[in-house]
Order: sequence, then structure tokens, then C-alpha cells
Amino acid sequence: MSSSNGRVLLAYSGGLDTSTILAWLIDEGYEVYAYLANVGQEEDFDAVREKALKCGAKEFIVDDLRREFVEELIFPAVQANAIYEDVYLLGTSLARPVIARGMIETAATKGCEYVSHGCTGKGNDQVRFELAFYGLKPDIKVIAPWRLPKFYEKFAGRSALLEYAESKGIPVTQTKSKPWSTDENLFHISYEAGILEDPNTTPPDDMWKLTQSPHNAPDTPEKIVIEFKQGIPVKVTKTATGESFTDSVDVFLQLNALARKHGIGRVDIVENRFIGVKSRGCYESPGATILRAAHIDLEGLTLDREVRRLRDQLVTTKLSEILYYGFFFSPESKFVRGCIAPSQNTVNGEVKLSLYKGNTIIEGRSSKELLYDEKFSSMDELGGFEPEMTSGFIAVQAIRLRRYGLGQAEKGKNGADTKSAYALD
Repeated sequence: MSSSNGRVLLAYSGGLDTSTILAWLIDEGYEVYAYLANVGQEEDFDAVREKALKCGAKEFIVDDLRREFVEELIFPAVQANAIYEDVYLLGTSLARPVIARGMIETAATKGCEYVSHGCTGKGNDQVRFELAFYGLKPDIKVIAPWRLPKFYEKFAGRSALLEYAESKGIPVTQTKSKPWSTDENLFHISYEAGILEDPNTTPPDDMWKLTQSPHNAPDTPEKIVIEFKQGIPVKVTKTATGESFTDSVDVFLQLNALARKHGIGRVDIVENRFIGVKSRGCYESPGATILRAAHIDLEGLTLDREVRRLRDQLVTTKLSEILYYGFFFSPESKFVRGCIAPSQNTVNGEVKLSLYKGNTIIEGRSSKELLYDEKFSSMDELGGFEPEMTSGFIAVQAIRLRRYGLGQAEKGKNGADTKSAYALD
């Protein structure tokens, strides 16, 4: 069939969905360029290239975005302690802005009028990708097959996709015996769909790819030291050997390896998607889990109380929402991200950790910042602190409570029920 409908740059992973979409777009008359962003996933890129070309792609492009991903997305998220619904460390969300930017840049160089993706019509990623596309290039045209009736009516379920792939001679890693979808990058891997859609189904042991079970992890703890400068991890040292890693990508790779060895970073949750649908997702975020624990601990030593309160209330919560919802290329994102670095000026120092059977245990921290004074905080010596000063502090804090108590007492004199004023609940 001729390619009279134009050129499409397809976000291609080599999996079931995008392989099917690639072949389908060609059937629909498009000239398809397959784009794969290398964001640290464990992948045989040559095999994916071979598969894309076998499916009929005009060209296959691998874009190495690992350093951008770590330095521009992961590290700011660590600085902000970004997290969604108190559990999800936003691994998929974090990768989308850098992938979308790479796609728009590549589409321009290849003369593609369209970009396409394999995101489902009920998921978050369709929103994240497309909002990023339009924020970067407002006039870009997007083809979202899973929202087109002629596509989703033809492929009503995973079995239909598998049958179509088989008819086209497309090899896929997903099988009927392991019916779930995955998305992997340097930060994490996600699992969803298939048998996982029953929130009460325990994930099978062979599903987990990155981390071994904590039950099978080494019986001996492994001790490491992480050094931070302005909230960014700049050095990881293995205590036993003294071996150190300082390159930004190497730091993350080493933390990933250590966490995987010790069974750290597994999460199984039901979350609220942006479009209003609840979704069950399983995640492995090995190195990220270690970094978050270490960073939060160091902030306790080095970050001013009010700065931390403002950061937690504004930057952490809003950045997490921005990432999860897909508004990275927005004015509010630019503003919030601009607040991250100033909040981290004093977050400098080292954290000692012990990794053991799924646990990240903090064993100590040190810093040259002067917010903590051992003698001033000591219960065994005054260290320059005058205890009588606290009397005035308590008196000032008690002013409004005394006035409230007097008001309640007056009500009691007039026969009003004042029991509720003293109830503990």
C-alpha cells in the first residue's frame, strides 16, 4: 500500500501493542519511522531494530537519553522527594517528558507530520505524551490508535492483538501465560493489566524482573555511604571495599544493582489515574528507593524547618502531580521546578546506610552545615541555651489557648455543655 497518508514517528518499544500498531499504521497507508528512547531499560536494541524493520518500518531510531533522564528528571525528583499518593515514586511519569522531547526533535529531522504512541484509552500515558507533544510543538498531529474505533473495535482484547501479531509474523515477548504489560527504564519497571487487574491477585514470583525476593536476599547486610551536594547524589561508596562511583549515571546504576541484590524497591498498589479510573499497578524502583530514604534523612540534619515545610507543602506535592498528570511543559511546572534548587542549598553531607532483605536502614549522617549543634541540642549540657527563655516562649504560645479556656469556662457558668471542649476526639 502506498504511503500517501504521510510520515509518522511511532514511539516503539518492540512489545505487543506498538508492534501491532506499527503494522496497522502501514496497513492504513502511513510511512512509519520507529523511535525507541534509551532511558536505561534492559533491552536488546538490535533485536528491537530487527523487529521494527521486519514489521515494515521505514527506519528505526535509537535515541540515548539516559544522562538527560538522570540529570534533568530523576535528580530533581530526588531533591523534591517527589511521590504520588504516598507510595508511587513516579518512574513511568518521569521518563515521559524526556521521551516526548526526543520524539518531537526526531520528528522534525525526519520530516514526520505525525507522532503516534501505543497508550491505552484509559491510561495516564496518553495524557502525558500528548500534553508534552502539544506543549513542545503546538501544531503537531497525533495518532492515538487506542482511541480510534476502527482500531480498538478490531483489537478488543489482548488475545486479538496476539492473534494479529501471529498473522503478521511478529514475535512478541508477552504470551497468554504471562498476560501483563510492562514499562521499564533506568528508574523502575511497571507491571499492569492481565491477571493484575484483579487487585486481590498476588503477583506471581516470576513476574518480578529487577529485584530478587527479600526472602532470598543475602543474609549479610551491605553497607554503603551516599554523598549529596545540594540534594543531588554525587558519590556512592561501598564500605567494605572502598570502591566509589561519581558519574551521575554510574551512581544510579550502582544503587540499582545494590538494591536489586538486596530485594529493595517493590511496590504493589491501587492508584487513582488522572482520568478518574482506579488502577492496580506493581512497580520495582530499586535505586530510587534507597536514594529517597537517604535524601529525606539528610534533610533532617541540614534543611531549615520552614524551608522544608514550604517545600513539602508546595514543591513536593505539586511537582508530583505535575509529573503524574503530564503537565511538565507548562508554566506552573517551570515555576515549581525553579523552586527546587534554592530549597537544596544546604542539603550537603553524607548518609550511612545498611541494605538488608528489602530494607534500607539509615545508620548515621554527617554534614558541615551548621543547622545542627550537638552541644546546643544536648540534654546533658546547656551549650549556650538558657532554659528560662522557654518560659516566655510557652507563655506567648499559651495566650490564645488561655483565652479559649476562659471562654469555655464562661459557657459552663451559664449552663452550657462544655464536655466537647475537653473530649480527646
